[in-house]
Amino acid sequence: MEKMTVIDSIMGSGKTSWAIQHINDSPAEKRFIFITPFLDEIARVIDSVSSRKFVQPDNDNAEGRKMYDLKQLVRSGADICASHSLFRTADDELIELLTEAKYTLILDETMDVIERVNIKKHDIEALVSSEYIQIEGNRVVWIFDEYSSLRFRDIKELAQAGNLFVYRDTFMVWTFPPRIFSTFDEVYTMTYMFEGQLQRYYFDLYGIEYEYKSVTKDAAGNYELCEYDTAKENRSDLLQLIELHEGKLNDVAKSSTALSTSWLGKASGGVITQLNRNLYTFLRNHCKAKANEIIWTTLKDYQHSLQGRGFANSFLACNARATNDYADRWALAYLYNRYMNPQERAFFEENGVTVNQNALAVSDLLQWVWRSRIRRGEPIKLYLPSSRMRSLLLAWSKYEI
Repeated sequence: MEKMTVIDSIMGSGKTSWAIQHINDSPAEKRFIFITPFLDEIARVIDSVSSRKFVQPDNDNAEGRKMYDLKQLVRSGADICASHSLFRTADDELIELLTEAKYTLILDETMDVIERVNIKKHDIEALVSSEYIQIEGNRVVWIFDEYSSLRFRDIKELAQAGNLFVYRDTFMVWTFPPRIFSTFDEVYTMTYMFEGQLQRYYFDLYGIEYEYKSVTKDAAGNYELCEYDTAKENRSDLLQLIELHEGKLNDVAKSSTALSTSWLGKASGGVITQLNRNLYTFLRNHCKAKANEIIWTTLKDYQHSLQGRGFANSFLACNARATNDYADRWALAYLYNRYMNPQERAFFEENGVTVNQNALAVSDLLQWVWRSRIRRGEPIKLYLPSSRMRSLLLAWSKYEI
């Protein structure tokens, strides 16, 4: 890899527009793989690039698998636009194909490059004692090739790809294969507040070096990369566009851990009912908003418990990024307090990588908020009952995070 560039620029500043312009201005012999979270963004890129034809992998092939098609497209030297979910399943064969293919990778938003695997401690012990796996260092190696049961098929596939690890003998972690990045001539990761994101800790863990850039527009209206400078973000002006609710509706989440994953898991039925009432009161009584003017979020497990009449279909996942489908929404409610998964945090910190929980939380919050019309410079109303998340938003506006 010649260089890794993190394009860290606030939402709506033109990162994707720069990427499309860059592709259109590049020589015909240059090859691109553009990876984005959503299918509608794939369509946008394909429609917007005029200098070449991008192809989206599909499952209309002999194996009925998108990964098979992706590999065939790499073999043919096609310009490719695909989803995060497909790219995350990269294996040794794809890495080998990419090694000599001389592609430029453009990664729209950071990926989920680390994930706890759903397996219990006693199942790990059973797999070892049955000699299905062995642990080398902390890497999981699958040794029983004849295994055909469905129960641990996912464990087998992840281990055979070489990306599965055991920690503290109690949990497994999958990581995206870091060597894939070295197969590209250039890599661009486009996001905002990279400092607090999992992919940054992953890069640091594996010693992947990168430089920061931002996006700006010149006098002629063309997009260009510029030096990374957070002072140019005008954060206090952006905060003025957010009418942040202050009042008794916030009383339910005064503690620093309120609305976190563990707090929600222990919350009584009465507390959940109160949150439901507060959400309804804010969106329908305070804002008097219609369903097509609202977005709200919490952990997916609590969506149905908290949704109410008039906004049940206005839910947007709290990790939403890179979609403009809600750019006309102005009544927002964010009922979550973001902390890193304890096992993921342990994975990084036990490997010498310091995690900034506050930067991670405010980064995810801002990404979600900027799905709304604030990305167009228009005001919004926000119900953010977590005292911690409100304080982090204010700290961000003052450049304290």
